[in-house]
Amino acid sequence: MSRIGRLPVAIPQGVEVNVSPENVVTVKGAKGTLTLNVNSVIKVSVEANEVKVTRPNDEKNVKALHGLYRKLIANMVEGVSKGFEKSLILNGVGYKVAKQGKKIVLSVGYSHPVEIEEVAGITYECPSTTEVVVKGIDKELVGQMAANIRKVRNPDPYHVYGIRYKDEVIVRKEGKTGKK
Repeated sequence: MSRIGRLPVAIPQGVEVNVSPENVVTVKGAKGTLTLNVNSVIKVSVEANEVKVTRPNDEKNVKALHGLYRKLIANMVEGVSKGFEKSLILNGVGYKVAKQGKKIVLSVGYSHPVEIEEVAGITYECPSTTEVVVKGIDKELVGQMAANIRKVRNPDPYHVYGIRYKDEVIVRKEGKTGKK
């Protein structure tokens, strides 16, 4: 059995999980609702405050789907109960961020400010002028929006200017050396 797929997903208080006959998993919680279409090969069942994911055989692609769908369901349960967040830091002279309504405005060394709109299910917070926090219930969407913000100005390995994740470590490169 898959090490990840064989583990049951615990359902916390206030979270409701439903599986339809078409293998569509719906998770409802305090923060919202998420749905997932599960491949028909994988069987999902809800038993005594736990979600169990099973597979019919040990074929390579079925084993991969087994662990994948178990983790996706676990992420959905965690998302509707706690939510997910990614923090980004702006490093650079004059680099700053501001929230204006439902969008953030980045000043990161271009001749114009870069504006990024909120997507449904995602919210931005700016605790300081050099920090952005992306929050939401869908882990994949939170990660994608954080990656889109980071892509506006990737970190420079020589001066470490740019937008980076809060827990990301940028290895500095040595610059050119002078003649001796």
